[in-house]
Amino acid sequence: MAQTSFTTTGLGYAYGKIAALHSLDLQVPNGRTGLVGANGAGKSTLIKILLGILTPTVGSATVLGLDSRKDMIDIRSIVGYMPEGPCLPLDQTAADFLIYAAGTAGLPKRAARQRASDVLTLVGLNEERFRYLGDFSTGMKQRAKLAQAIVHDPELVFLDEPTSGLDPSGREEMLDLIQRLGGFGIDVVVSSHVLRDIERTCDWVVMLDEGTLLHAGPIGGQQTDGTVLLELTHDSDQVVSALRTAGATVTGRERVLEVSLAGGDVYDTVRDAVAMSGASIRRLDGSGGSLEEMFLHHGSQR
Repeated sequence: MAQTSFTTTGLGYAYGKIAALHSLDLQVPNGRTGLVGANGAGKSTLIKILLGILTPTVGSATVLGLDSRKDMIDIRSIVGYMPEGPCLPLDQTAADFLIYAAGTAGLPKRAARQRASDVLTLVGLNEERFRYLGDFSTGMKQRAKLAQAIVHDPELVFLDEPTSGLDPSGREEMLDLIQRLGGFGIDVVVSSHVLRDIERTCDWVVMLDEGTLLHAGPIGGQQTDGTVLLELTHDSDQVVSALRTAGATVTGRERVLEVSLAGGDVYDTVRDAVAMSGASIRRLDGSGGSLEEMFLHHGSQR
């Protein structure tokens, strides 16, 4: 397997005069990656380019080391895709649909039947395998969509809003399934606007906003050892000035600041700067904070 799930270089796409992606440069490692952003951020467009469904307006992309323009057939043979919208043939049973999906991926008939049975068991639909998909609940349909995405044992699977429309119980079941995929050697890219779902399931995150890259990095490791997230009770230019005089790098604005210091104790530096200014701290976090905080922080830098 390639060392990266996917890469992009200067990638851009426009629907007519409307730009959906703006010059994305990414190198996403193997594992479980969250693709996050509000609706319309460009997540689905990026996935469709990586699958070869859309051709980029500018730039290039690779998936598992294969060029998305030239090698789209090879990519689709080793990649799975769970679309956000309806895609199931409602007049087929779950078993027939999974056997068909496995067969179109090149599995012989007997192997397709066995694989379909195994995957339906994995997603919790084995007892429902002879029911028509049109009779499935929303949660069951989502699990069937996941099943068709992995029935051919792909190296990488793209899941576009996999928890869409699910109740709390169904959401938890889907998130548990996503976490389990790594144990079967399947890399996962989860597209979602629900940041808590990404925190729960992924190790790496790509943040998009209006087609622009805000941030890409490991979850829970966005910060280096010498970096903290500082939130003050009130704006304080004096704190920022004191931190920079001490050699710290300060980003952010208003009351939420990211403070980095190379070669020194960042906590002592923050303490001294705050004491000197007479400001008050609401929170000091060395873990990088939640994804929501990171998203808002990086968005404020635009």
